Amino acid sequence: MAKVVLDKIYKSYPARRGEAPSSTADGSKSQANSTSVLRSINLTIEDGEFMVLVGPSGCGKSTLLRSIAGLEELTGGNIYVGDRLVNALPPKERNIAMVFQSYALYPHLTVYDNIAFGLRRMYGEENVANEEISADAKERAIAWGKKLWDDVKQGALRSLRVATDKETAIAQQVRSVAKLLQIEPLLRRYPKQLSGGQKQRVALGRAIARNPQVFLMDEPLSNLDAKLRAETRSQIVQLQRQLGTTTIYVTHDQTEAMTMGDRIAVMNQGEIQQVAKPLELYNRPANRFVAEFIGSPPMNFLPVQVKAPLLLVHPQFRLTVPALWFDYLEPYDGRSLLLGLRPEHLALSPAAPKNICAIVDRIEALGNDTYVAAHLVEDRTCPLQVRLPPDAEVKMGETIWFSVNLDKIHLFEPQSGQAIWQRTAING
Repeated sequence: MAKVVLDKIYKSYPARRGEAPSSTADGSKSQANSTSVLRSINLTIEDGEFMVLVGPSGCGKSTLLRSIAGLEELTGGNIYVGDRLVNALPPKERNIAMVFQSYALYPHLTVYDNIAFGLRRMYGEENVANEEISADAKERAIAWGKKLWDDVKQGALRSLRVATDKETAIAQQVRSVAKLLQIEPLLRRYPKQLSGGQKQRVALGRAIARNPQVFLMDEPLSNLDAKLRAETRSQIVQLQRQLGTTTIYVTHDQTEAMTMGDRIAVMNQGEIQQVAKPLELYNRPANRFVAEFIGSPPMNFLPVQVKAPLLLVHPQFRLTVPALWFDYLEPYDGRSLLLGLRPEHLALSPAAPKNICAIVDRIEALGNDTYVAAHLVEDRTCPLQVRLPPDAEVKMGETIWFSVNLDKIHLFEPQSGQAIWQRTAING
């Protein structure tokens, strides 16, 4: 186990012909004729922590993971694993194991040999095959030879590998990992004989067998169906807690992020937007992007004007917010803000000046919930998504009223998209 520290990480690629160089946060060019994909990444993953990197496709999360593994060369910054600076170390010397989205199993090797492959590389394949055989190993070799003919007859013969002490240690480690992952019956099969879930467990087993300081997982569940994805998700979390190994997990699926991570780093356009525990991201998003990305259906945003001390005014409704907002709203008196409302924090209600009137455009009955897509009566361009109980009775084209849970509102600056609690904290 080890702490991982990312210190001011930058990564850029040469710009393609006709593509303009990207800019950094301060507006300067990252490099002449280059496109920046990671910008000033600062992140510390604690020893034994399960950190999830989440964001939309193209945000740089997989590039960051590959940089930690040593598969990408940094443009700037430093990566520390434990107390070692690993920038100049090749991947094999970083004591890191990576699980890929595509499994990356060797098709010509059995499950046993796929898991053992990394261990043999660690011990030194040549030394394992040619080392001097001890007396105990000779006895085992005799027993192994007697079983050889049976294996040949059964068509289950693996490679002709001498049962040295190191090979015996490898066998013990492989079988220990196979037992942990419940794949012992699969050890003699080839990848083509496995289901998607079984392949994923073999890929995990190959990483676990090496007992690395850090696990890196690049969207390992994306090729599985929904049911298997949920099962494997819980297995990975349980394994990580059992092993206690520092883990960095990349996904674009917010459900995976919210249910798996001790903390989550939300990324967008090569930058980290917020790092926090799952419920903190949901309850206190730092900006509009995080608020919209975390939560399904996504958060609604309505323009409102602030009137001191606690009044929010929209052409269709007026809300008096709780007193805890007083200090945050004081600098914004007379100015416009974006009111953020999660679909689950709206409820069917009678007509009232404080309630929102909308026309139903679409209904999605899921059984456990009903999703309603609507638009404001006086503004067809302002959509509204609402999550209602399954027994809610609504009809297409119907005009209905929604009340707002005032304890769950969010407020953002229209230009920067930053949450006003975050802006007030920075300015304070």
